[in-house]
Amino acid sequence: MHKVHIDHRESLVKENMARIGHKILVMSNKGGVGKSTIAVNFAALLASRGLKTGLLDIDIHGPSVARMTAQEGRTHASDGEFIEPIEVMPNLKMISLGSLMRKGDAPAIWRGPLKRGVLKQFLSDVKWGDLDALVIDAPPGTGDEPLTICQLIPEMTGAVVVTTGQEVALLDSRKAVNFLKQVGVPVLGVLENMTAFCCPHCSKEIDLFKTGGGERAAIELGVPFLGSVPFDPAMVDAGDVGKIYAVEAPSAPPSVAIVKALSEVLKNIPSLYKGEAV
Repeated sequence: MHKVHIDHRESLVKENMARIGHKILVMSNKGGVGKSTIAVNFAALLASRGLKTGLLDIDIHGPSVARMTAQEGRTHASDGEFIEPIEVMPNLKMISLGSLMRKGDAPAIWRGPLKRGVLKQFLSDVKWGDLDALVIDAPPGTGDEPLTICQLIPEMTGAVVVTTGQEVALLDSRKAVNFLKQVGVPVLGVLENMTAFCCPHCSKEIDLFKTGGGERAAIELGVPFLGSVPFDPAMVDAGDVGKIYAVEAPSAPPSVAIVKALSEVLKNIPSLYKGEAV
């Protein structure tokens, strides 16, 4: 009986994923590089382009997508068997443990097998429907969550690796790229985040975490470089209050850089890229 139940859920995963055109993983091997910010903004930009988009937060221990989309603590509708993802904006559906848990500050103290079960439920029991793209925000590292999701979705379109410019982060980005190569997931590119900060007083640019290292790592590893996103405190503030920066402030330098990076990603996905900017 237990084996039949497992097979049934795995068949649901296949059925659901077959209705989604492309699955894009956003990951890093180090925390604090702004990976969730990039994932949220990528998903929102795809949706604003008219593409039916899903945003899946697979960070079990530190889910932040619900907060960053102003959906923390919101109740999901359910028919008793399947869960409805939350509609963040037109064409954008989202699910995160941060929106499923009643107490947002409660820690999820779970071991590997339980985490795998939850991730499988996110793919099998959520009514994603027909989507053009599913953006998946992974936790830092190459542990249970990214490994499990790559195993559950063998047809993953590709992954974006987010890094910052300092050597420690770059070392970890190399590990992330090598992880993706080992599990057979195409690397869509390396994105260097939180680079130059423009001083509001003297207008001088300050390299907070060094700069240029992301491009060097991409060249060294033979993968595309997606560009650099400058640091802006306003983008941090937007995430804290659930506003999507690239949508709210499209002309701001970080937004322009994120749009350009996503356009570079979509060049490798012909069915989503129409030859024009996002």
